[in-house]
Amino acid sequence: MRPLRALALAGSLFLAGCADLGYYWQSASGHIGIMRAARPVPEWLADPAVSAPLKAKLELAQRIRRFASSELGLPDNASYKSYADLHRRAAVWNVVAAPPYSLTLKSWCFPVAGCVGYRGYYSEDAANAEAEAQKKQELETAVYPVPAYSTLGWMNWAGGDPLLSTFIGYPEGELARIVFHELAHQVLYVSGDTVFNESYATAVERIGGALWLQREAGEPARREYAQFDAQRQEFRALALDTRRALNRIYESPEAKAGDRTRVDAMKRAAMADFHERYAKLKAGWTGPRQNAYDAWVARANNAAFGAQAAYDDLVPGFEKLFEREGRDWPRFYTAVRRIAALPTDAERRSALQSATGILQTHSSPEHKNGDHGA
Repeated sequence: MRPLRALALAGSLFLAGCADLGYYWQSASGHIGIMRAARPVPEWLADPAVSAPLKAKLELAQRIRRFASSELGLPDNASYKSYADLHRRAAVWNVVAAPPYSLTLKSWCFPVAGCVGYRGYYSEDAANAEAEAQKKQELETAVYPVPAYSTLGWMNWAGGDPLLSTFIGYPEGELARIVFHELAHQVLYVSGDTVFNESYATAVERIGGALWLQREAGEPARREYAQFDAQRQEFRALALDTRRALNRIYESPEAKAGDRTRVDAMKRAAMADFHERYAKLKAGWTGPRQNAYDAWVARANNAAFGAQAAYDDLVPGFEKLFEREGRDWPRFYTAVRRIAALPTDAERRSALQSATGILQTHSSPEHKNGDHGA
């Protein structure tokens, strides 16, 4: 699991609805600012003022970009062939909110993107202000930085989605995964079904990332990635266990009877167990990313767990579908498009289960009009 880096489809923010003109303006102007900061990678490589480490990362990113199209069947277009230095730590900041006794995220609705369980801001202060407003509605909230987002290919005519300073410094395996993930969104996007979208793109990045490391990366990059991914898998399993525990509490007889005192006690116990188990996990980790999940754990609540679910829940089904299609990328994308064309999220999940034999255990109930995008 990403430390809720949430390779969000936070993109499409520039397509936000006009019902909230202030929000629309910050979304449009924020994205335009990123586009204006972007320059073609060859210009950066030819600039003597650019550092050698950055040039090396940009050259690596272009190799990854070519691999994405030649080996994974991802679009060969203008995206990720330019670079922008944003001089900040995130591209956008997402706000998520959930009730005190549910992992179901509050939804916001936009044109094209549909209804999603987040609201993105190009200013961290604005995101924090939105979170405070949601807290006043007695919701649990989380604000998290998003290093990259996809505009779904809509902006390729204007230069495409650029590589960003917010993720160009990632280790090789992670840099490959982020490019593969965001390009996967340009292949397929289902309005209003973020769990489907993000789980599909996460499956593409995991499978593609493994292929990149196997075929193109050196042994040091493979070792570095293997260590971090082992920690990620352990943390993902812990987070899933905790989500399931919380869902059992929120669906318990005590919750249905409205016994908030008892439910609160069970919730505190579940969260205490999560923190205790995380401390034990972390004690066994080594390396520079030993503390990678500390910030996420510190703010963990219903909103954070609900957001994290989008990247995990349907991934095994998509991975199995890839295997069923003979590990053939065009066949896989065709199969995913066929499922995506079904009219409801329930039908899509049922079709994915029928195609793969994997029971889709969605741990975070979705809003009827959509779901989260972390």
